[in-house]
Amino acid sequence: MSEITDLIREKSAAIYSKVKGYREYLHQHPELSYQEFNTMKYVSSILNGLNIPHQTEVGKTGVVAIIRNNNHAEDTKCIGLRSDLDALPIQEENEISFKSTVNGVMHACGHDVHTAILLGVAEILNEMKDLLPCPVKLIFQPGEEKNPGGATLMIADGVLNNPEVKEMYALHVFPDMPAGKVGFKEGLYMASCDEIYLTINGKGGHGATPNQCIDPIVIGATIVTQLQQIVSRKCDPKTPCVLSFGHFEANGATNIIPSKAILKGTFRTMNEEWRAEALKLIEFQIKHIVESQGGTVDIEISKGYPYLENDPGVTSRLKLKAQEYLGEAFVEDLPIRLTSEDFAFYSQEIPVCFFRLGVRNEEKGIIYGVHHPKFNIDNLALKTGLEMMTLSVF
Repeated sequence: MSEITDLIREKSAAIYSKVKGYREYLHQHPELSYQEFNTMKYVSSILNGLNIPHQTEVGKTGVVAIIRNNNHAEDTKCIGLRSDLDALPIQEENEISFKSTVNGVMHACGHDVHTAILLGVAEILNEMKDLLPCPVKLIFQPGEEKNPGGATLMIADGVLNNPEVKEMYALHVFPDMPAGKVGFKEGLYMASCDEIYLTINGKGGHGATPNQCIDPIVIGATIVTQLQQIVSRKCDPKTPCVLSFGHFEANGATNIIPSKAILKGTFRTMNEEWRAEALKLIEFQIKHIVESQGGTVDIEISKGYPYLENDPGVTSRLKLKAQEYLGEAFVEDLPIRLTSEDFAFYSQEIPVCFFRLGVRNEEKGIIYGVHHPKFNIDNLALKTGLEMMTLSVF
């Protein structure tokens, strides 16, 4: 293994500046979910330059490449490595030389980093393909940020087959962790995510005569507070679960009760049976609350990503490799998170490891979280990501 690790260090250092350039180009040219047409073409152009066979327009705007050596039969099971391509509808506030050139769109979740790293890994593995224990499938996936999740489109297009993917790895930037470190969590790691959209229809009128109105604000407030009892009294306390409403819109005035209120929220948990039961309870309670106060309601529950579970065997193997390669001080154990990731769809099908890549550097002012207009990374993370994703294959 020492020969392999020495080669990985050597080749990662050799292409670091190239990968940095990939990241900066992608950062300057972000595209929203399911609109990553130019990003797809860029990824394809790099793979073409490396003479790596690949297919575009998988899942509409995704790219899938295969690296194998002459000893691998066409039907030999492979290892999958995944990155994501899409950006977010955020106006960038960083003053950097490679600032986003697209108004109102920014790679604020690090998908430019993920894609640049996987392009670098493609070059390294292609140069080391005679040493590969099995074929490697490189998956450049669209639409991670938006339902139904680009992973569902890729799976529907057969990304886990021909050849069959036996296990898959992905990394994600982690601004809470210093650059140079990585983090792992075996078993349950991230939550399912469902979106709740409500339009409450009441009867507007003068604020001085509420008895003549059906107040959608009061109804909405009742929904927000009473639905918390579903979490606190119906859910097993050992099951991670959260229900939050982050949008409450009702355009009245100090003396005007509006006729309509709009609420938007999210429900997250780590148990699929409870998830199904809770969504039914949420819908039932909403209807009961609204009807009991004389209103009507339009309910849309958008079912999103399932929970993400890291396979203990696959994850512990890569964690051990990381400890040996980086040193134990640079490998952390992670707690569960109730954020969500569409990589979870793969975890429902095959063994996976989804791990975290530290990108923080307080001395350089790189301290902002993902989805923040000042999100950025310490470039040391690019080298660490290259090394860890390449190491996962061996």
